[in-house]
Amino acid sequence: MTILVTGGAGFIGSNFVLDWLTQSEEPVVNLDKLTYAGNLENLASLEGDARHIFVQGDIGDYALVSRLLAEHRPRAIVNFAAESHVDRSIHGPGDFIQTNVVGTYQLLEAARGYWNDLPKAEKSAFRFLHVSTDEVYGSLGPHDPPFTETHPYQPNSPYSASKAASDHLVRAWHHTYGLPVLTTNCSNNYGPYQFPEKLIPLMIVNALAGKPLPIYGDGMNVRDWLYVTDHCSAIRRVLEAGRVGETYNIGGWNEKPNLEIVRTICKLLDDLRPRADGPSYATQIAYVKDRPGHDRRYAIDASKIARELGWKPAETFETGIQKTVQWYLDHPDWVQHVQSGSYREWIGRQYGT
Repeated sequence: MTILVTGGAGFIGSNFVLDWLTQSEEPVVNLDKLTYAGNLENLASLEGDARHIFVQGDIGDYALVSRLLAEHRPRAIVNFAAESHVDRSIHGPGDFIQTNVVGTYQLLEAARGYWNDLPKAEKSAFRFLHVSTDEVYGSLGPHDPPFTETHPYQPNSPYSASKAASDHLVRAWHHTYGLPVLTTNCSNNYGPYQFPEKLIPLMIVNALAGKPLPIYGDGMNVRDWLYVTDHCSAIRRVLEAGRVGETYNIGGWNEKPNLEIVRTICKLLDDLRPRADGPSYATQIAYVKDRPGHDRRYAIDASKIARELGWKPAETFETGIQKTVQWYLDHPDWVQHVQSGSYREWIGRQYGT
C-alpha cells in the first residue's frame, strides 16, 4: 500500500506528506519539480525515513510518471502539483498553462494507463484526487452566498483559468474513460512552510524586517481562511470516503478582509516580538496599487463535506494565526534560506518596495 503525492515539497503538499506520515505507516512516493516554491527543507524531518521516497521530476513527464506508477504501484494519486500564485500568473501565464493544464493532462494519461492495467480489485480501489482552488468560481459580491460545488466556473486570472481547465480535464477523464477521480476546491490556506510571497507569511517576514506591509487597493478584499493541517485532514477524509466523481469544497468558515488579517498579524507580533523602537508594526502598513482583475470576495460553503463525510476544521482563525505567527518566529533560518536574490527582486518588482 503506497500513495503517490505530486507537488509534495510545496507548501500544502509538504504539510500533507508530514501529516500523512504522522497519521499512517503507509509510504509516500513524493514527486516534485522543485521550482522556486518547492523546498526539500520542508521535509527535513523525514530524512532517513524509509516511508518517504522523494523523486525530483515534473508531472508533465509522462515517461517518468508511468515508470513511478509501475514501480511503486500506488493505490492513489494525490495531485498538489501546480503553479499557484496569482501575481506571478499575471506576469508569466505560460508556466501556469504548462504545469496546470498540460502537466495535469500528462498526469491523467499516465494514471489512466496504469489504472487500466490493474487487477480488478486494485482497479476498483484506485483513486485520483485532484487538489484545486475556490478561485475557479470567480468573485462574489458582498452579500452573495458562499461558493457551493455547483457554482458556475468564472475564473478571472491566468492562474484560476489554468486551474479551472485542469478541473475540467479531471472531470472529463472520469466521464469519458471511467478514471475514479475526486476533486477538492479549497479556500486560502495558511500555516507553516508557506512561501513568503503570499499575504500572511509576507506580512510576518516584512514586519520583522522593518519593511513596508504592502496591501492592495483599499485592503477590503475578502477571503475565507483555512489552516493548512485542516486542509490536510479534509483531503485524507475525501480520499478515504469521498464518492467517485464528486467535488468537495473545503473551507475554514473564516471570511475576513485582508486589512483585518494584516492588523491581526501586527497585533500578535506587537505582543510576541515587539519592535525595539516602540511603535506598533501596524505603522508599517502601506497601500499599493491594486492588481489587475483582483477578485473582491471568496467564500466557501463547506457544508457538503461536513454532511457527507463528517469533516469540519479543527482550528479557528484565532488559533491558526497564532500558531502560524509563532512558527515563523521560531524558524528564522527557514525564512532566510527561502529568501533568495530572485525572491527579493520579485517582491520589489511586484510591490514597488
